[in-house]
Amino acid sequence: MSEFEDFSISPDIARALEGLQYTEPTEVQRRVIPAALQKKDLVVKSQTGSGKTAAFGIPICELAEWEENKPQALILTPTRELAAQVREDITNIGRFKRIKATAVFGKSSFEKQKNELKQKSHVVVGTPGRVLDHIEKGTLPIERLAYLVIDEADEMLNMGFIEQVEAIIQRLPKERVTMLFSATLPDDVEHLSRTYMKEPDLIEIKAEGMTTKEIEQFVIRVKEEDKSSLLRDVLITENPDSCIMFCRTKERVSQLTDELDRLGYPCDKIHGGMVQEDRFDVMNEFKRGEFRYLIATDVAARGIDIENISLVINYDIPLEKESYVHRTGRTGRAGHRGQAVTFVTPFETRFLDEIEDYIGFSVTKREAPTQEAVAERKAAFTEKLNARPVMKKDKSEQLNKDIMKLYFNGGKKKKIRAVDFVGTIARIDGVTADDIGIITIMDNASYVEILNGKGPHVLKVMKNTTVKGKKLKVNKANK
Repeated sequence: MSEFEDFSISPDIARALEGLQYTEPTEVQRRVIPAALQKKDLVVKSQTGSGKTAAFGIPICELAEWEENKPQALILTPTRELAAQVREDITNIGRFKRIKATAVFGKSSFEKQKNELKQKSHVVVGTPGRVLDHIEKGTLPIERLAYLVIDEADEMLNMGFIEQVEAIIQRLPKERVTMLFSATLPDDVEHLSRTYMKEPDLIEIKAEGMTTKEIEQFVIRVKEEDKSSLLRDVLITENPDSCIMFCRTKERVSQLTDELDRLGYPCDKIHGGMVQEDRFDVMNEFKRGEFRYLIATDVAARGIDIENISLVINYDIPLEKESYVHRTGRTGRAGHRGQAVTFVTPFETRFLDEIEDYIGFSVTKREAPTQEAVAERKAAFTEKLNARPVMKKDKSEQLNKDIMKLYFNGGKKKKIRAVDFVGTIARIDGVTADDIGIITIMDNASYVEILNGKGPHVLKVMKNTTVKGKKLKVNKANK
């Protein structure tokens, strides 16, 4: 299975993967996709950054039936960022099959999510608390759910969500395929698989120790009061294009961000105390390369799938050994090389001992950069600091550039369904059903994506065409 075509996936999915520049499957994808397509229960132990989302996303998009209006797959994630990321990935993979994915998570309007779940949704991605909330209130229909994915199961455990996950599973149809993904397999996660899965296949993707060989790891011993100047020296000598610094508390994150901001470093922050929209905005700006340094709490160690983060700095050593694996896993992704540097104060040696015991090797000790090295590299650092940022292209940008979303001022209340739009638009000269993307029908409005650059043509024709005998206003939708 050296290419995605070897998996006997449909042309619609293959075309989207090509547009996303997914050329060669990763090891986890090679091993998971065929088994998932055969509808086997799977327990997958695999590092973060190994391509897990596509490993379950491709089979789910392949197996989902477009005609079915109720959700067929439920994906549980530990954080809101990861839920949004997975929803976007599923949407892109299922783009040409018109797969509709909906994300539900806390700190976001329940009512808005409820309205979205009333529409056709093939896949629902969400955090356990909010998913359970929707199930209990009857706003997430579960009777047609055939696939359950528990993503980052060990992190669910660390964050105290495992009981909610069990409560969700107990309400789901018994006849379903269950896939569990985890970087580590603690006892409670094993218990989950034994209790709720049918003779699952165990797929273990070996990494060297607990972290990948693509990541060089170092420890620098430092007094607490010297951390700030050490950080500046490391940033000057390493001069990374893209760097995440992890702190233990949101207060510490804000303090360090203010400090670097005063020094003129292009930086921003993310932590659990921020409103969700701000968190998403910061993440998107960081992904695009609008600033170089992100200061974060562990909330950001999940749901950040950004290639080419060349340096991770544990400004504060994590107190949980698992967090070390997830933090360092932000770099060295998708085959790129990365570096992780951890600052350890004299009082934190036992945390380092626990981490080393857990990952199975001693992290290389390194001296702080010498003043000569800092002086020698200062000019190059300053030059990069003052340079205009190089914007990164989103991998889905190419895929989505030929798509226009149209707004129609009629929906369910006018008895209009998705098939009515497909039937009408596919009759336009030069347009086929393959040129129609995701359709969203609301009470008084509908949104239809037109693919392959045919949006302007369809928009023009639809201004004078009825849908199910009704004349609707049509405009290009605002983003």
